[in-house]
Amino acid sequence: MNPNTSAASGRHVGAQQGAHAEFLTFRLGAEEYGIDILRVQEIRSYEEPTRIANAPHFIKGVVNLRGVIVPVVDLRIKLNCEKVEYNGFTVVVVLNVHGRVVGAVVDSVSDVLELSQDLIKPAPEMNTTVDTSFITGIASVGERMLILMDISALMSSADMGLMDASTQQLQ
Repeated sequence: MNPNTSAASGRHVGAQQGAHAEFLTFRLGAEEYGIDILRVQEIRSYEEPTRIANAPHFIKGVVNLRGVIVPVVDLRIKLNCEKVEYNGFTVVVVLNVHGRVVGAVVDSVSDVLELSQDLIKPAPEMNTTVDTSFITGIASVGERMLILMDISALMSSADMGLMDASTQQLQ
């Protein structure tokens, strides 16, 4: 396997890259999240997407990105953040997930962090109805707690309706 390619699940990225992995960090409400930097195509300022009829409430619509029609998902709504407010810091992280381009609205982007495996702890097991399968770990960086997520798993989940089964199996 190419050392620059993440596992299909994205869960063992650090182990494959010599015990270090780079994560783009961003804020959703009061929490800070991290995703595999290799999934990030670009970061854009937020622009109101064109609404699609009958789309789930967390899919804001679509935008035209240099000739490619890109669905835009508001992660704050998808992950049940209490407050969803659009301001000058609101951005869209453009992702490449299973060969498909998808936009994710976040409150703000913080930075890119290189984390060693020893800083990443397993996500806690929770006996709730909340789906935490996309959370791959928790990292403590100084005073910051960073929730690491498998953005591919989240964007590929059946309730998102963004990927078909054949696309997911190819990756």
